[in-house]
Amino acid sequence: MNKLYLEQKILEKEHQIEKLRDVAELSPVCADLYNKAILEKAILKDELKKLMEPAASKIANKIKAALPFKEKRICDFFKG
Repeated sequence: MNKLYLEQKILEKEHQIEKLRDVAELSPVCADLYNKAILEKAILKDELKKLMEPAASKIANKIKAALPFKEKRICDFFKG
Protein backbone atom coordinates (compact mmCIF):
# COMPACT_ATOMS: atom_id res chain seq x y z
CA MET A 1 0.00 0.00 0.00
CA ASN A 2 1.25 3.44 -0.73
CA LYS A 3 0.94 6.65 1.23
CA LEU A 4 -1.70 8.31 -0.95
CA TYR A 5 -3.95 5.25 -0.88
CA LEU A 6 -3.79 5.06 2.92
CA GLU A 7 -4.46 8.79 3.32
CA GLN A 8 -7.47 8.51 1.02
CA LYS A 9 -8.85 5.57 2.98
CA ILE A 10 -8.36 7.44 6.27
CA LEU A 11 -10.33 10.40 4.91
CA GLU A 12 -13.11 8.05 3.79
CA LYS A 13 -13.27 6.51 7.27
CA GLU A 14 -13.39 9.98 8.87
CA HIS A 15 -16.31 10.89 6.62
CA GLN A 16 -18.05 7.61 7.48
CA ILE A 17 -17.49 8.22 11.20
CA GLU A 18 -19.00 11.70 10.98
CA LYS A 19 -22.12 10.28 9.34
CA LEU A 20 -22.48 7.52 11.91
CA ARG A 21 -21.74 9.71 14.94
CA ASP A 22 -25.28 11.11 15.09
CA VAL A 23 -27.09 7.80 14.62
CA ALA A 24 -24.77 5.60 16.70
CA GLU A 25 -26.93 6.07 19.78
CA LEU A 26 -30.14 5.07 17.99
CA SER A 27 -29.49 1.37 17.47
CA PRO A 28 -26.92 -1.27 18.36
CA VAL A 29 -26.24 -1.94 14.68
CA CYS A 30 -25.28 1.68 14.08
CA ALA A 31 -23.13 1.66 17.20
CA ASP A 32 -21.33 -1.45 15.96
CA LEU A 33 -20.73 0.14 12.55
CA TYR A 34 -19.44 3.29 14.24
CA ASN A 35 -17.04 1.32 16.43
CA LYS A 36 -15.89 -0.76 13.47
CA ALA A 37 -15.16 2.38 11.45
CA ILE A 38 -13.12 3.83 14.32
CA LEU A 39 -11.09 0.62 14.60
CA GLU A 40 -10.48 0.48 10.85
CA LYS A 41 -9.32 4.10 10.89
CA ALA A 42 -6.90 3.33 13.74
CA ILE A 43 -5.50 0.36 11.81
CA LEU A 44 -5.03 2.48 8.70
CA LYS A 45 -3.28 5.20 10.71
CA ASP A 46 -0.95 2.58 12.22
CA GLU A 47 -0.12 1.23 8.75
CA LEU A 48 0.59 4.77 7.54
CA LYS A 49 2.83 5.38 10.55
CA LYS A 50 4.77 2.18 9.82
CA LEU A 51 5.09 3.16 6.17
CA MET A 52 6.47 6.59 7.06
CA GLU A 53 8.91 5.21 9.65
CA PRO A 54 12.54 5.64 8.58
CA ALA A 55 14.45 2.51 7.57
CA ALA A 56 17.04 2.97 10.33
CA SER A 57 14.45 2.84 13.09
CA LYS A 58 12.80 -0.19 11.47
CA ILE A 59 16.10 -2.04 11.65
CA ALA A 60 16.69 -0.89 15.24
CA ASN A 61 13.25 -2.11 16.30
CA LYS A 62 13.87 -5.52 14.73
CA ILE A 63 17.20 -5.82 16.54
CA LYS A 64 15.61 -4.84 19.87
CA ALA A 65 12.89 -7.44 19.38
CA ALA A 66 15.43 -10.16 18.59
CA LEU A 67 17.64 -9.57 21.64
CA PRO A 68 16.56 -11.19 24.88
CA PHE A 69 15.58 -8.76 27.58
CA LYS A 70 16.71 -9.67 31.07
CA GLU A 71 14.57 -8.13 33.75
CA LYS A 72 16.25 -6.84 36.87
CA ARG A 73 14.69 -7.73 40.13
CA ILE A 74 15.23 -6.06 43.48
CA CYS A 75 17.16 -9.05 44.78
CA ASP A 76 19.66 -8.69 41.90
CA PHE A 77 20.90 -5.42 43.40
CA PHE A 78 21.70 -7.05 46.74
CA LYS A 79 23.74 -9.96 45.42
CA GLY A 80 27.25 -9.71 46.72
